[in-house]
Formats: sequence, C-alpha cells, structure tokens
Amino acid sequence: MEEVNYNPRRIIPFLALLFASLGLARPGQAEPALVVESRIPLLAVSGRIDHMAVDPVRKRLFVAEIGNNSLDVVDLAAGRQTQRISGLSEPQGVGYAPQADLVAVASGGDGSVRFYRSAALTPAGAVMLGSDADDVRIDPRTGNIVVGYGSGALAIIDPNTRERIGDVRFAAHPEGFSIDPATGRAFVNVPDAGQISVVDLPSRRQTAAWKFSELRGNFPIALDAAGMALATVFRRPPQLVLVDTRTGAATAQLSACGDADDVFFDPKRRRIYVSCGAGAVDVFEAGPTGAYSRLSRIETAAGARTALFVPELDRLFVAARAGLLRSDATVLVLRPVP
Repeated sequence: MEEVNYNPRRIIPFLALLFASLGLARPGQAEPALVVESRIPLLAVSGRIDHMAVDPVRKRLFVAEIGNNSLDVVDLAAGRQTQRISGLSEPQGVGYAPQADLVAVASGGDGSVRFYRSAALTPAGAVMLGSDADDVRIDPRTGNIVVGYGSGALAIIDPNTRERIGDVRFAAHPEGFSIDPATGRAFVNVPDAGQISVVDLPSRRQTAAWKFSELRGNFPIALDAAGMALATVFRRPPQLVLVDTRTGAATAQLSACGDADDVFFDPKRRRIYVSCGAGAVDVFEAGPTGAYSRLSRIETAAGARTALFVPELDRLFVAARAGLLRSDATVLVLRPVP
C-alpha cells in the first residue's frame, strides 16, 4: 500500500473551515450558539440582497433582492422558493402587515411602496414616496406601515386605504428603526447625522436626538421586549452599543463583527444576534448580573449581512448573495442552541 504523506498544518485549517461552514463545533469546543439547520437556494438571483420579512402563519419568507430587482417568496415548510415578483426598482425593504394581510415592498430606485395581497401576492396598489424608499416596519399598536425614505423622513401609511397619512422629518436619511409597541415611540438610526432620533409616532414629531462621540455608521437597531434597552451596532469602529431608552445613555459597548446590517434580541435566551457582511453572526449573552458578553462568533459567508430573527419560529435567517464560491444565492436557516 502506498504511504500517504499529509501535512497537519494544511489539514487543521481545512477542518476549521469545514466545521464553520457546517455550523458545527470544532473538536474540543462547546456546541455553538447557532447551528445551520438548512440552506435554501435562491435560484437566478444576482447582486445584493436587502431586507426580509415573514408571514408566520403561512410560514413564508419574503426576500427583497435589490440587485435582482425582485422579491422572492420562500416556503419555509417546504424549504424552497415558490414565487417571484420581478420588475421592481431596487427593492430594499419589505414588511408583512398581518391585520390587513398585506405585503409592502419599498424600492429605492423609484421611491415606491407597492402592496400585494399576501395570499396570492396579487397587486393591491402603491404609494409613491419620491426617492430612496428603504426600511419597512409595522406599527404594532395601529397596524400602520412605516417606511424610511428620501433625504430624511418616515412615511406612515394606512394599510387599509393604502394611502400615506403622515410624515416625520429628520436631518438625514433614516436606516434601521424599531417601534415600541407600548408607547408608539420609534427609535431611528440616522447615520449621516451621527445620531439616533426618537420619534413620537402618534404626534408625528421628533422628540430627541442622541449622539455618540467617535462612533459612526449606526445602521441596525433593535428594541428589547421590555422596551427599556436598545441595541444598535456601529460600523466605524465595529461596536455593539446598548442604550437606555429613558435617557439615551450608553450602558454597554462591546466589540462586534464588521459591516453590521441587522441586530436582534432573543428574549428566550437573553441573547443578542448581530449579522455582519464580514461573514459572521456574533452572539452576545446576558450573564447573571444582566451584563452582556460575546458568547460566540458563527461564520456565515462574506457579504451575508442581511438577517431576520423570527421568535415565533425560533429561527435566524441569513441571506447570502451569489459569489465565486456560491453559484446561487442562499438563505441560511440557523437554529439557536439550546
């Protein structure tokens, strides 16, 4: 038998990459905080992928494919894409309004918000905002659709009439934002102004602007279940910052992965998930005193920064664009452990 000569220095890095790509723990390490449960291909999708939303009752995931000018619908039970809406103009944001059973798609190219009846995804009207329609959120108090757009505004849209009923203005374009279901306050990242803007949606006015010195590029933001803490992630330098919603003061600052685009609280496990274009999801966990520290870093894929955590399904979805190592775009389905 021919003797096989191998170099351990070559094998070990290969195994490390293999374990990371499969979402597995390396030998001698504890089980990771997230494991890859499945991969769902998005066929014939090129370019960058932006925000996602879910219809938890029908178990369908909506994926805004900004570079492909399309919206894909993924059947999560079947594990495959089932429908595509094409001909959009750089779709960036998508939201599902359960009370009206509508899907809202915001497109940056033409500034439109287009509506589709969720059951069959038939068109149900549109609102033209003018330019750069971006992130979409549903106000849990009213069911209204809230969309960031233009050089600095949130549009408030009645999902029943599909008409804009109000605006809130800012100093610059809004990125990620989160709405408090108890008070109707919205916390809005405005990175070009270097601030988090606080908005009272019922009165449609900005009430505060919180600034953080030496930190830039605050794109993702999330509100905890109690409405007491915000998690926002800055890109320059890459830092997760926890903010007291009563005062605007930073209560913690932790190093995070680069090019962060989404952040989520997992109240069941007292964790925070940060999804980054650097190719990783950082998992932070609260200790006995309530202070957070990084629990683990889960490798995903370069450029896979868009994510969505769905507590009702207890899954984190991460969208990875097609590239040199992936012929098809893919949605990674990550299961939290334990």
